[in-house]
Amino acid sequence: MSKTSRKKSSKTPSASSTVKKKALKTRASAQTKSAKTQRTPAGKSTATLAKTASHGAASKQLKSSKSAAAAKGALTEGQKAPAFRLPRDGGGVVTLSDYAGRKLVLFFYPRADTPGCTREAIDFTRLADAFAAAGTAVLGISADSLKAQEKFRDKHGLKVPLISDEQHAMLEAYGAWGEKSMYGKSSLGILRTTVLIGSDGKVARIWRNVRVDGHADQVLEAARSL
Repeated sequence: MSKTSRKKSSKTPSASSTVKKKALKTRASAQTKSAKTQRTPAGKSTATLAKTASHGAASKQLKSSKSAAAAKGALTEGQKAPAFRLPRDGGGVVTLSDYAGRKLVLFFYPRADTPGCTREAIDFTRLADAFAAAGTAVLGISADSLKAQEKFRDKHGLKVPLISDEQHAMLEAYGAWGEKSMYGKSSLGILRTTVLIGSDGKVARIWRNVRVDGHADQVLEAARSL
């Protein structure tokens, strides 16, 4: 064999070497595709889950907002006042129809003989004659028993009728019963609320989340101007 032939022969790759290189390239390509395939579904799955979770959270928030709005909109100004029939302190029953053709103030308080409720009831008692002069009757309502209401009345010399709604029917109808938070804990209870009903039997004014100080005077002014 000539020198030229030997040089060409040494530069030409063997068949087995070419086969091995092709096999390695094929294996590397397959591994790359496999890795992409494994990453892609996982990536899509994670994104989908995140999107679903976000949508779920937004949906819950919307439902919560709607529930809160519904609770606040249980009674609106201009609406016909819901009828009621409940027992009062001293015996007897009180109904909305008892006050037909007259203005009526309903103040809903959380619990008899507690500081805020006591101040509020005393303020309405102090202004009882002024309300009467304005052609307006006043009733206090809570979920306390009649016995508790009468004890409350006697202890503080209250002069406004106190209504007992232990089943919460009237409280719910007037939007004075719902979720409240205290010391970081949520529970159902009475929401301090006052409603002024006109002589036409329709709701004229609603005060929610009432602050006791000066409130009775504010309601009296509204009754006088009605």
